[in-house]
Amino acid sequence: MKIYNKLVRDGIPAIIRRSGQVPRTRLLEDEPYRACLDEKLREETAEYLESHSLEELADILEVVRAECAAHGWTPEQLEAARQEKAAARGGFEGRIFLEAVDDAPAGESILARIHRIQNGSRG
Repeated sequence: MKIYNKLVRDGIPAIIRRSGQVPRTRLLEDEPYRACLDEKLREETAEYLESHSLEELADILEVVRAECAAHGWTPEQLEAARQEKAAARGGFEGRIFLEAVDDAPAGESILARIHRIQNGSRG
């Protein structure tokens, strides 16, 4: 017997049965399910970071979809939240790497500093 103690895709028990083995499974309640989804997200992310494969990225997306459903959110709500954040802060297409942020002069708000810099004065 091999012990796994982890959340698996819905089709895995049937695949195990077809191989002639007998899976031992149980259904999780809400809280343990969400905890297992969190662990699965960490696992799939680590696998993606090691391989950078499309399949592992797809696994991450599957877990994210399950996380949404477990919290009562729809894919549309997730996309709306993503769009809202992208509209407010941008995406990652620009490949911008922030090295540091200089302190604003005393008495100058960060918004005033941004406005001054955007208008060409480094001051």
